[in-house]
Amino acid sequence: MFFLSLYTMAVLAVLGVIVDRLFGEPRTRHPLICFGQIATQLEARLNAGHRARPAGIFAWLAAVVPPVAIAWALVSVLPFSYACLVHVLLLWFALGAKSLRQHIAPIARALSFGDLDDVRALTSRIVSRDTSNADENALSRAAIESALENGNDAIFGALFWFAVAGGPGALMFRLTNTLDAMWGYRTTRYLRFGWAAARFDDVLNFLPARLTAASYALTGDTRSAWHCWRTQARSWDSPNAGPVMASGAGSLNVVIGGAAVYRGVLEHRPTLGVGHDATPRHVVSALRLVDRSVLLWLAVMLILALMSTTTHG
Repeated sequence: MFFLSLYTMAVLAVLGVIVDRLFGEPRTRHPLICFGQIATQLEARLNAGHRARPAGIFAWLAAVVPPVAIAWALVSVLPFSYACLVHVLLLWFALGAKSLRQHIAPIARALSFGDLDDVRALTSRIVSRDTSNADENALSRAAIESALENGNDAIFGALFWFAVAGGPGALMFRLTNTLDAMWGYRTTRYLRFGWAAARFDDVLNFLPARLTAASYALTGDTRSAWHCWRTQARSWDSPNAGPVMASGAGSLNVVIGGAAVYRGVLEHRPTLGVGHDATPRHVVSALRLVDRSVLLWLAVMLILALMSTTTHG
């Protein structure tokens, strides 16, 4: 069985982040597309009848366990250098930092030019809310919320599970998060079948989300972030997104949440954060907050690795 030392883990994490920064997600057929097709077929075959919840558990296991087991077998049997390469490639697959920037930065640019039609079109690609009549403030809030929440889902969750279990751990997190995005809805169709996908994602995200919230607090307005996390997070419907978004909004001194239209229905969500109404400059600041938090995570990993080598040396 191949285990990574803390020092090797930190170095490979840095390499994975660099590879993602340079290349982003594959421009051709992304492996997640194939995974999504398999998940769609599983759901179509199994999501029926009164046994939808056990079927959802089986579907999650059938979708996630085989690829993770294959990844674990590869890094266990391959020579050290090849195993390290596989770990880096798996982390690259699991990360979405560049993709996040590629989706959010154009929104910030279009907002700065006042091209709201373009902003609405760009924003509709990354959020489930109706943006057809959204104004500048609503669009800015949507982009900030997406940047903060997906910072955890697309970056820090993968880094956390990479630190715990290497490339296979990062892969497990990314696949679980993908299934939650596909099945984890509280609709008639998915309420029972998607229960397992949502719960597994909640469990795997519990610690990463709180570490992400702490990172946002430490790389921005710390006092405001702690206050918003402590007083506002519990009001959000997601136990993991609440701390992340409350801390991030407090760190940026911006107000997010509030009213939004979903499937033609106006929903009044709790407000998070404190200070200014959301503007285009806050969208840019949200991306910078995520970037600083990535650097913080890598720095902490490298420091702990060096301390470990010094202690054992």
